Amino acid sequence: MSINFMQNYQFHDFVGTTGVTLTLVAYFLLHAGKWESHELKFSFANAFGSGMILYSLAHEFNFSGFLIESIWVVISLYGASRTFFARQNLPKT
Repeated sequence: MSINFMQNYQFHDFVGTTGVTLTLVAYFLLHAGKWESHELKFSFANAFGSGMILYSLAHEFNFSGFLIESIWVVISLYGASRTFFARQNLPKT
């Protein structure tokens, strides 16, 4: 990394990079068999990671990035809500 890059690295860049890392780790853990797609932690990690990327895009806007991350948040929250309500409807034993 050049010194110039580090001088230009701002807080919103850090938040966006952290969001990318969170989303990729969740995806890796899914494929490694450590997490399952119906678990709330998977959906929330995706939603939160994408939200962090959206935060960074608010400072350096890119429509394509905004579009994919917005849809990713919506799909992740949809998956989380399905999981949450499915758990609510489980029979009590």
